[in-house]
Amino acid sequence: MAYRENAEILKAGCLADGVYEIWFETKNIAKEAKAGQFISVYSNDGSRLLPRPISICRVEGSKLRIVYRVAGKGTAEFSQMKAGDRLDIQGPLGNGYDIEKIAEELKAEGRSFDRAILFGGGIGIPPMLELAHKLNCHRNVVVGYRDNQTFLRADFEAVADTDVYIATEDGSVGTKGNVLDAVRENDVLGDVIFACGPTPMLRAIKAYALEKDIPCYVSLEEKMACGIGACLACVCKSTEVDGHSQVKNKRVCKEGPVFNVKEVEL
Repeated sequence: MAYRENAEILKAGCLADGVYEIWFETKNIAKEAKAGQFISVYSNDGSRLLPRPISICRVEGSKLRIVYRVAGKGTAEFSQMKAGDRLDIQGPLGNGYDIEKIAEELKAEGRSFDRAILFGGGIGIPPMLELAHKLNCHRNVVVGYRDNQTFLRADFEAVADTDVYIATEDGSVGTKGNVLDAVRENDVLGDVIFACGPTPMLRAIKAYALEKDIPCYVSLEEKMACGIGACLACVCKSTEVDGHSQVKNKRVCKEGPVFNVKEVEL
């Protein structure tokens, strides 16, 4: 169930160039949230009617953290918020990583779930932090950045039973190149893959997962309008007919954003 709340901001600040965080105090949203879900954040400016969908980065009790990149007037407004301010938020929205279901599917196929590879690229990095906290196995976190502004790196390194590998486009930290370059350079292994990031990254990870026969679950990044599946603005191509639209489409905000990679075309 999704809730709409006028939530108080407990903490807000800048993590890297153009990347900001907000911690909210919530009544219901945090306690209902799962890794991989998102919230819709509404502007206090009445002229901006559509909310901004932002993935959930972390949940601690009634507290909820988002990390986002400034991409327009709405997120620029949010970046100016400070502790004590309030914003309307709605959530949790979408389908996240159903860890218990995934574990059952792997067990039914005779596969192990002892090691997971968590891929995050750019602003697809934040939702992987909550997933890292929720997994009950060894975590290999592989995250990709443009440069040495490796936001959330310390947060991942603080998660128990976790190894963190960094890839940067300019080679300033870790492996020079992309996340798969880091996997190959460091011989990173896993029984299952979870990933969130830009489509070219997910497309490459899908090919890698299929080649290695590793189950893979991806969280798609799409522009959204309503956030609840009504407007069909965020559809992606699927490999099966969708029961809602009766075509080979799935609504990222409703059926996703998390999919088994075999369900979607990238």
